[in-house]
Amino acid sequence: MITTARLILIPLTSNQLKLWTNDIAKLEDELNCTYAAEPMEGFFRDIVDCQAIKIQNDEVNYLFHTFWLVIRESDRIAVGSFGFKDIPNTNQEVEIGYGLGKVFEGNGYMTESIQALYNWSKTQDGVSYLIAETEPNNPQSENVLKRCGFVSYRQDENGNSWWRL
Repeated sequence: MITTARLILIPLTSNQLKLWTNDIAKLEDELNCTYAAEPMEGFFRDIVDCQAIKIQNDEVNYLFHTFWLVIRESDRIAVGSFGFKDIPNTNQEVEIGYGLGKVFEGNGYMTESIQALYNWSKTQDGVSYLIAETEPNNPQSENVLKRCGFVSYRQDENGNSWWRL
Protein backbone atom coordinates (compact mmCIF):
# COMPACT_ATOMS: atom_id res chain seq x y z
CA MET A 1 0.00 0.00 0.00
CA ILE A 2 1.14 3.53 -0.80
CA THR A 3 -0.37 6.64 0.77
CA THR A 4 -0.30 10.23 -0.45
CA ALA A 5 -1.77 13.44 0.93
CA ARG A 6 -5.27 12.50 -0.29
CA LEU A 7 -5.09 8.93 -1.57
CA ILE A 8 -4.52 5.33 -0.62
CA LEU A 9 -3.09 3.15 -3.40
CA ILE A 10 -3.85 -0.52 -2.80
CA PRO A 11 -2.41 -3.38 -4.88
CA LEU A 12 -5.12 -6.00 -5.42
CA THR A 13 -4.50 -9.66 -4.70
CA SER A 14 -5.39 -12.28 -7.28
CA ASN A 15 -8.63 -12.98 -5.40
CA GLN A 16 -9.45 -9.26 -5.25
CA LEU A 17 -8.92 -8.96 -9.01
CA LYS A 18 -11.49 -11.74 -9.47
CA LEU A 19 -13.91 -9.93 -7.17
CA TRP A 20 -13.35 -6.74 -9.14
CA THR A 21 -14.48 -8.42 -12.36
CA ASN A 22 -17.19 -10.63 -10.88
CA ASP A 23 -18.53 -9.11 -7.64
CA ILE A 24 -17.64 -5.48 -7.00
CA ALA A 25 -19.92 -5.40 -3.95
CA LYS A 26 -17.80 -8.06 -2.22
CA LEU A 27 -14.61 -6.19 -3.19
CA GLU A 28 -16.07 -3.01 -1.71
CA ASP A 29 -16.83 -4.87 1.53
CA GLU A 30 -13.35 -6.38 1.68
CA LEU A 31 -11.60 -3.04 1.10
CA ASN A 32 -14.13 -0.92 2.99
CA CYS A 33 -14.65 1.38 0.02
CA THR A 34 -17.17 2.37 -2.63
CA TYR A 35 -16.16 1.70 -6.23
CA ALA A 36 -16.89 4.63 -8.55
CA ALA A 37 -13.96 4.37 -10.98
CA GLU A 38 -13.95 3.30 -14.62
CA PRO A 39 -16.65 0.73 -15.50
CA MET A 40 -15.59 -2.90 -15.34
CA GLU A 41 -16.61 -3.91 -18.84
CA GLY A 42 -15.39 -4.88 -22.29
CA PHE A 43 -11.70 -4.68 -23.09
CA PHE A 44 -10.82 -3.34 -19.64
CA ARG A 45 -12.41 -6.38 -18.00
CA ASP A 46 -10.40 -8.68 -20.30
CA ILE A 47 -7.16 -6.95 -19.30
CA VAL A 48 -7.91 -7.36 -15.59
CA ASP A 49 -8.72 -11.06 -16.11
CA CYS A 50 -5.38 -11.54 -17.93
CA GLN A 51 -3.48 -9.85 -15.11
CA ALA A 52 -5.05 -12.23 -12.58
CA ILE A 53 -3.67 -15.14 -14.61
CA LYS A 54 -0.23 -13.52 -14.73
CA ILE A 55 -0.21 -13.28 -10.93
CA GLN A 56 -0.99 -16.98 -10.62
CA ASN A 57 1.90 -17.78 -12.96
CA ASP A 58 4.41 -15.33 -11.42
CA GLU A 59 3.63 -14.61 -7.78
CA VAL A 60 7.14 -13.23 -7.17
CA ASN A 61 6.35 -10.25 -9.42
CA TYR A 62 2.77 -9.85 -8.23
CA LEU A 63 3.06 -6.06 -7.72
CA PHE A 64 3.97 -5.65 -11.40
CA HIS A 65 1.09 -7.85 -12.59
CA THR A 66 -1.77 -6.57 -10.45
CA PHE A 67 -3.88 -3.45 -10.61
CA TRP A 68 -3.78 -0.91 -7.82
CA LEU A 69 -6.97 0.85 -6.76
CA VAL A 70 -6.81 4.60 -6.13
CA ILE A 71 -8.99 5.29 -3.11
CA ARG A 72 -9.76 8.79 -1.93
CA GLU A 73 -8.93 8.72 1.77
CA SER A 74 -11.53 11.28 2.89
CA ASP A 75 -14.55 9.17 1.91
CA ARG A 76 -13.07 5.78 0.87
CA ILE A 77 -14.27 6.12 -2.74
CA ALA A 78 -12.25 4.20 -5.35
CA VAL A 79 -11.79 6.91 -7.99
CA GLY A 80 -9.46 5.06 -10.37
CA SER A 81 -6.84 2.42 -10.90
CA PHE A 82 -3.43 1.90 -12.40
CA GLY A 83 -1.08 -0.93 -13.04
CA PHE A 84 2.12 -2.03 -14.62
CA LYS A 85 1.71 -3.84 -17.90
CA ASP A 86 4.49 -6.32 -17.14
CA ILE A 87 7.74 -6.74 -15.26
CA PRO A 88 10.63 -4.35 -16.02
CA ASN A 89 12.33 -4.97 -19.37
CA THR A 90 16.07 -5.29 -20.01
CA ASN A 91 16.35 -1.47 -20.22
CA GLN A 92 14.94 -1.28 -16.68
CA GLU A 93 11.73 0.26 -18.02
CA VAL A 94 8.27 -0.69 -16.81
CA GLU A 95 5.12 0.42 -18.62
CA ILE A 96 2.14 1.79 -16.74
CA GLY A 97 -1.53 2.13 -17.61
CA TYR A 98 -4.12 4.09 -15.65
CA GLY A 99 -7.69 5.32 -15.62
CA LEU A 100 -10.15 7.36 -13.57
CA GLY A 101 -13.89 7.45 -13.27
CA LYS A 102 -15.05 10.32 -15.50
CA VAL A 103 -16.50 12.36 -12.62
CA PHE A 104 -13.09 12.42 -10.91
CA GLU A 105 -11.07 13.78 -13.83
CA GLY A 106 -9.45 17.18 -13.41
CA ASN A 107 -8.82 16.85 -9.66
CA GLY A 108 -5.17 15.78 -9.83
CA TYR A 109 -5.83 12.29 -8.49
CA MET A 110 -3.99 10.47 -11.26
CA THR A 111 -1.07 12.92 -11.22
CA GLU A 112 -0.74 12.37 -7.47
CA SER A 113 -0.99 8.59 -7.93
CA ILE A 114 1.60 8.36 -10.69
CA GLN A 115 4.04 10.56 -8.77
CA ALA A 116 3.70 8.25 -5.76
CA LEU A 117 4.02 5.19 -7.99
CA TYR A 118 7.20 6.61 -9.52
CA ASN A 119 8.71 7.23 -6.08
CA TRP A 120 7.83 3.66 -5.04
CA SER A 121 9.11 2.14 -8.30
CA LYS A 122 12.54 3.77 -7.86
CA THR A 123 13.00 1.58 -4.77
CA GLN A 124 12.34 -1.64 -6.72
CA ASP A 125 15.12 -3.76 -8.20
CA GLY A 126 15.40 -3.53 -11.96
CA VAL A 127 13.36 -0.33 -12.36
CA SER A 128 14.96 2.89 -13.54
CA TYR A 129 12.22 4.29 -15.77
CA LEU A 130 8.47 4.40 -16.09
CA ILE A 131 7.06 4.47 -19.61
CA ALA A 132 3.53 5.06 -20.86
CA GLU A 133 1.67 5.11 -24.15
CA THR A 134 -1.06 7.60 -25.01
CA GLU A 135 -3.48 7.38 -27.89
CA PRO A 136 -4.09 10.30 -30.24
CA ASN A 137 -6.66 12.82 -29.07
CA ASN A 138 -6.14 12.11 -25.37
CA PRO A 139 -4.73 15.39 -24.08
CA GLN A 140 -5.89 14.66 -20.51
CA SER A 141 -3.61 11.63 -20.29
CA GLU A 142 -0.73 13.50 -21.92
CA ASN A 143 -1.17 16.35 -19.43
CA VAL A 144 -1.01 13.92 -16.50
CA LEU A 145 2.27 12.53 -17.82
CA LYS A 146 3.71 16.00 -18.46
CA ARG A 147 2.81 17.16 -14.93
CA CYS A 148 4.63 14.10 -13.59
CA GLY A 149 7.76 14.92 -15.60
CA PHE A 150 7.43 12.36 -18.42
CA VAL A 151 8.97 13.30 -21.76
CA SER A 152 7.61 12.15 -25.11
CA TYR A 153 10.28 10.18 -26.97
CA ARG A 154 8.53 8.63 -29.97
CA GLN A 155 5.33 8.35 -31.92
CA ASP A 156 4.22 5.23 -33.77
CA GLU A 157 2.51 4.87 -37.14
CA ASN A 158 -0.94 5.01 -35.48
CA GLY A 159 -0.20 8.34 -33.83
CA ASN A 160 0.27 6.86 -30.36
CA SER A 161 2.89 8.69 -28.30
CA TRP A 162 5.40 7.04 -25.96
CA TRP A 163 6.53 8.79 -22.79
CA ARG A 164 9.36 8.15 -20.34
CA LEU A 165 10.23 9.26 -16.82
